[in-house]
Amino acid sequence: MNQRLLPRRSLLLISFFLVLVDQLSKSWARQQLDFGMAKTFIPGLLQLRLVNNTGAAFSLFSDSTALLGVLSLGVAMGLLIWLWRSQPMHIWQGLALAFLLGGTIGNGLDRWRLGHVTDFLELLPINFPIFNAADIAINVAVICFGIDALTSRHGRQQN
Repeated sequence: MNQRLLPRRSLLLISFFLVLVDQLSKSWARQQLDFGMAKTFIPGLLQLRLVNNTGAAFSLFSDSTALLGVLSLGVAMGLLIWLWRSQPMHIWQGLALAFLLGGTIGNGLDRWRLGHVTDFLELLPINFPIFNAADIAINVAVICFGIDALTSRHGRQQN
């Protein structure tokens, strides 16, 4: 099965772009939104509400910014080493790695610089934690890892 390969440089550029989008969007949110006040963005679907998250996803490990900052740094370093030592990767594995790295660095920068993660995107139809672009990148990474696992397994079965 001939899959497209992504070189290291492309993966690093994707990660850099994701960090840039994340940090610019959070900066915008901190400047334009009043803390805790909802602002309609897409009626019935998405509103903007600025909050500071001192924990991880779903407010796990609340008030553990230092621990989570060290964890973010460790994960980012591990991903960079993995990328540095890897040959070009199959598209889904490479995208997963790039998105995970971008999301990890984006939220890690907040923890180190601000002492919390800036969240501001709130889904209305469901009760879901407020999130940010780095969180989206991390979730996309999980989906890409899943697709990679399914397509890799499928490719092995055909051979």
